[in-house]
Amino acid sequence: MEKLWYGKNFRLGVLGGGQLGRMLIQEAMNLNVNIHCLDPDQNAPCSKIASTFTTGALNDFQTVLDFGRDKDVLTVEIENVNIEALEELEKSGKKIFPQPNVLKIIKDKGLQKAFYVENNIPTSEFRLTENASDLEDNSDFLPFVQKMRTGGYDGKGVTSIKSQAECSKAFDVPCIIEKFVDFEKELAVIVARNEKGEIAVFPSVECEFNPEINLVEFLFAPAKINLDIEQKAQKIAKDLITKLDMVGILAVEFFLCKNGELLVNEIAPRPHNSGHHTIECNMTSQYEQHLRSILNLPLGDTSIIQAGVMINLIGEEGYEGGVIYDGLEKILSIPGVKPHIYGKEKTKPFRKMGHITIVNKDLDFAKEIGRKVQKMIKVKS
Repeated sequence: MEKLWYGKNFRLGVLGGGQLGRMLIQEAMNLNVNIHCLDPDQNAPCSKIASTFTTGALNDFQTVLDFGRDKDVLTVEIENVNIEALEELEKSGKKIFPQPNVLKIIKDKGLQKAFYVENNIPTSEFRLTENASDLEDNSDFLPFVQKMRTGGYDGKGVTSIKSQAECSKAFDVPCIIEKFVDFEKELAVIVARNEKGEIAVFPSVECEFNPEINLVEFLFAPAKINLDIEQKAQKIAKDLITKLDMVGILAVEFFLCKNGELLVNEIAPRPHNSGHHTIECNMTSQYEQHLRSILNLPLGDTSIIQAGVMINLIGEEGYEGGVIYDGLEKILSIPGVKPHIYGKEKTKPFRKMGHITIVNKDLDFAKEIGRKVQKMIKVKS
């Protein structure tokens, strides 16, 4: 008899115990799925609510191997994990979604870009570099964005180089350099696929970035784009997850160019910042959809039920230590404002500490409230 995917006898392991894992657990409780987490931080957001929580390095072969041995299915909430251990577990018969070969491609931005080219996925022009001195040989490519091939996250590992003089601030590690794109908007689409090959796509959203720290400052759902662009974005997202032969949830970030062309910027093989709004705004959240996809369940209805704006709550500059959410009670008095606090014990400048979704039938009104709310709440110590 096949083991049921719910109840105490089924063990779903998650590599990573941050806020994405925390929101995944909150959805898993509704389906009586028990989640077991591994994370290097003993006080990570999942530590208090996971069925079991193991403290250990995500990049250590033996730690990941030992963690996975008694799990029925393994998934990730971060790409920077030990792929070799996951490959070993997969060989032993463990189900791992997204699959290790997919993670290997996506965690290395150079391999990711090469995959786009090989599979006719539209993307920006790029070159590979091994170290900072290589940039001298690529002065004809200026201006460009330099991205570390591995290890970057939340805007870290990314820098803009606009002139030869700015090459002094370049990363001295293997990187990709991408030609600047003259874009109108940055969009994101989340797509899911289960083992049966069923695919479901969420409506596109628009992302507004803080240029100083390269983090999403506002997310608007749905994106204000025409039907042709929406259909193109959804087709590319479906094409990508199919060509990767991936099981799980995939976030696809796009540049919408001024000439109407869509270029894939980056992808993430897990729940993503661009899908937090789905908890309140869509029939199925990205977290529930991730569970459905990796457990080979029917995929949920992705249709939008109300418009929304998402704001990232990040640590204020000049504050580090025990966290205070200054203004939280004030924003709770505003209709349609839904805060999500991640449970991190300490704040530091630009650290993601939570997010707020503002829902309203009128997206423009939600935007108005969102910009006011952002000024009302500050994460301090």
